[in-house]
Amino acid sequence: MTLLGNIIWLIFGGFVSGIGYIFGGLSLCLTIIGIPFGWQNIKIGIAIMTPFGKENYITPNYSSTLNTILNVIWVIYCGWAIALSHLIFGGILFITIIGIPFAQQHFKLVPLALFPFGREFR
Repeated sequence: MTLLGNIIWLIFGGFVSGIGYIFGGLSLCLTIIGIPFGWQNIKIGIAIMTPFGKENYITPNYSSTLNTILNVIWVIYCGWAIALSHLIFGGILFITIIGIPFAQQHFKLVPLALFPFGREFR
């Protein structure tokens, strides 16, 4: 069932969204300061490609000082917009019965979009 969900997800926008995040992350990696943020953007892009059957995990170093500082910078500049887009698309998809599983995947991606440093999606 996860394979079918991921195929449908990719066909109806997951592939394009994932590629957009990956290219955005690669462009952030062009600067030295943007490398950690670009890597997180690439991580979100990969997670968006196939969200069915995967869970959001907190790594042991999640609450380290560096991760906290980077998460605060991330939320201020772009994390809130990414999380808001997942909430909006999840809300729209949740209206229909067919869209509920896809809405759940969007809601599952919100914590990763808000605070990606110190999180894994596997």
